[in-house]
Amino acid sequence: MKELIRKKLEYINDYFIITLGLLLYAVSWTLFILPAQITGGGVSGIGAVIYFATGFPIGVTYFLINVVLVLIAIRILGPNFGIKTIYSMAVITLALTFTQQLVKEPLIDDTFLSSVLGGGIAGIGLGIVFTRGGSTGGTDIIAAIVNKYRNISPGRIILYCDVIIIASSWLVLRSIDKLVYGYVAMAVTSYALDAVLSGANRSAQMLIFSRKYDEIADFINQQKYRGVTVIDGVGWYSKENVKVVISVVRKRETGAIFRKIKEIDPNAFISMGSVMGVYGQGFDQLKL
Repeated sequence: MKELIRKKLEYINDYFIITLGLLLYAVSWTLFILPAQITGGGVSGIGAVIYFATGFPIGVTYFLINVVLVLIAIRILGPNFGIKTIYSMAVITLALTFTQQLVKEPLIDDTFLSSVLGGGIAGIGLGIVFTRGGSTGGTDIIAAIVNKYRNISPGRIILYCDVIIIASSWLVLRSIDKLVYGYVAMAVTSYALDAVLSGANRSAQMLIFSRKYDEIADFINQQKYRGVTVIDGVGWYSKENVKVVISVVRKRETGAIFRKIKEIDPNAFISMGSVMGVYGQGFDQLKL
């Protein structure tokens, strides 16, 4: 019963965080990018080009194009991904349509600053959505599919896909300046997206020297559900045999581990280093 409740709470928490990321993404467009007549990437960028050319609402364009793309996501990435993407489509469509009606004038009278702020907020929103297994559709679906089979940065995939979309804005706006600002927004979005994703998946390797190694190892293994290896060592100064606890954990888990070690053995010696990639059970899947 407790396990079922825990899973439901995690499920609700996932959708709450995804919604937050989606709202950030929508706001970045309606507050900064569209009022400054900048075209970003993805399906939203296509919607922006159509909006600048015809006045057709970007939210409606976004929804219609993604109806087709989400069918591909369901087939390749599974029904769970498809459900979250459909939910994301609905939230973004409503958010874009509603906020676009409210914002008529640029919030900031500086095109460059609008491109940086808009791109940064959009990247943060995308990163939040990606960390919970969701997608905003469009080029995000392509990035998620490629990333499923290859260790390629999602931000880089989206960057390549969006170059052509932003270039097409020149056909409507006929402005090199707006085109350049669009690429600025795209680059900032890519950087912010990768920063959020790498931060969420950052790991650390811990080496713990303690006479109470068994209690520490049990805590990490049983309470944090992380693998632990205990090896024999020799203190070269004291010539005493020691036990060394080795474990790889997520960075966000280290705080609780440090507090517990201090409680168990305040004299423990700890070394912690960041690791670039961890593959295996409980971490990332190894992809060829």
